[in-house]
Amino acid sequence: MLIEFSVGNYRSFKDPVTLSLVAAPLESADPDLDRHNLYQVDDKLSLLKSAALYGANASGKSNLIKAMHFMKHFMINSSRAGQSTDVIPIEPFRLSTETIGQPSFFELVFLLGGIQYRYGFEVTTQAVTSEWLYYVPQQRETRVFDRKGSTIEATKWLKASGLAGRTRNNALFLSVCAQFNVELAEQILEFMDSSLQIISGLEDDGYMSYTLQQLLEGDYAPQIHKLLQSLDLGFQSVQVREFELNSNNLPPDLSDSFKAALLETVESKVGLSLQTVHHKYNGTGQRVAPELFDWKAQESEGTQKMIALSGPLINVLEQGSILLIDELDARLHPLLSQAIIKLFNSADTNPNHAQLIFTTHDTNLLSHKFWRRDQLWFTEKQENGASDLYSLVEYKGVSSDAAFAKDYIQGRYGAIPYVGGLKHLFAAENP
Repeated sequence: MLIEFSVGNYRSFKDPVTLSLVAAPLESADPDLDRHNLYQVDDKLSLLKSAALYGANASGKSNLIKAMHFMKHFMINSSRAGQSTDVIPIEPFRLSTETIGQPSFFELVFLLGGIQYRYGFEVTTQAVTSEWLYYVPQQRETRVFDRKGSTIEATKWLKASGLAGRTRNNALFLSVCAQFNVELAEQILEFMDSSLQIISGLEDDGYMSYTLQQLLEGDYAPQIHKLLQSLDLGFQSVQVREFELNSNNLPPDLSDSFKAALLETVESKVGLSLQTVHHKYNGTGQRVAPELFDWKAQESEGTQKMIALSGPLINVLEQGSILLIDELDARLHPLLSQAIIKLFNSADTNPNHAQLIFTTHDTNLLSHKFWRRDQLWFTEKQENGASDLYSLVEYKGVSSDAAFAKDYIQGRYGAIPYVGGLKHLFAAENP
C-alpha cells in the first residue's frame, strides 16, 4: 500500500510537496466514513483507501500523476540496455533561477509484505545524483543502501556485492540490483510494475485491451460482467469475440501499404471486438430478439470509458493494489464517478484495501457524505508559477460536515481559477 509520495523540482513543482495517505487523527460527521474509508495497518498507522485531487486547470494535478509515472518508469527501465551518455528524460521546474542545474527529487513510502520502506532518488538530465532505500524492520528506520554520486554504500543484508561498480551514472542502483536478481530489489520493482497502475481518464485504448482479454478468458470476467450490469449503462450484457486481422478489418482511412506494414509487425494476427447486448421490442412492447451494438461505433463515449475502466477497476480491487486516474470524471456522469469511489471506500467491496487516487473537477463529488477531510487534496499555482499541494485537513475551522463543494467554489480553500472581467472583450473601441 502507498503511504506517501513526494516530488520536487519537477515540471510545475519547485519545492518538494508530499501526498500522504496516512489518516489524520480526526472523526467524521458520519462514523461509517471512518470505518469504510480507512485501513488500520496496526495500532500506530491507519491508511486512506482513496484521495481526490482538485485544482484549477494548469495548477499541477496532472503533473503530480506524471511525476509518479516518471518515477515508476525510471525505476523499472533505467538499468536496461543503454549508454552512460544517454539523457534522462526529466523535466525540472523552469521558472526559477534557483532550480537551474539542480536535481529533481522523488520519494515513495510504501508497505510491502507488511514492512514499511522509503525509497527515493535525485536526478538530473545527465545523472543520478543520490539514491536511498530504508526500511523499518521493527520500530527504527534502518538503512539498506545510500548513494551519493558514484559512491554507493550498501549493507550486506542486501546481498548486492560488486553491483555498485556495474551501475551507470544515469541508472538507478535499485534497478541494477533487480537486473542481477537481488531479491529485495526484484520485489520492489515487481510492486511498482504490478501494484501501481497509472491510467488516463481521457484515453481508453491503453487499458481497453486488458478488459477485453479479461472478458474473453480472464479470471475476473464474472466480476466485470456484474459491475457493468450494476451501472445501468443501457445494455444488458457484453460479448467479446476473436477475429482474424486482415486488411479488410483495419481502419479504412489507412493506406494499403501502411496496412500491409502494420500486419507484418503485429505478432498476433488475432483481434478482439466487443459488442453490447440490448433488448429489442415489438409494437406491443414485448421483447423480441436481442440487438447487438458495436461498443466503439454505437455506444456513447461515457459508456465506452466505463467499459474500458471496468477491467482495471476489478483487477485493482481483487489484488489490493493502487490505481491512479488522471481526469476520472471526464465523460462520466457524476453518479458513475460516485459509484467508482464507493467501490474503494467500502469495507464490503474493497476487503483487500486497494487504493484509488484521482484528479477531478467534478464538485458533485465534493461532499462530506463521501469524504473525510484528509482525503481531499488541492493543487494551486503560486505567484512564482510553482504548484503547491495541500489537504483540506490543513485548513483550521473546517467542520467534518461542512458544505465542501460550496466553500470550494467560493474560494475558501483556494485552488480555483480567478477569472477576470470579460466585458471588455466585446466593448466598443474608443474612436
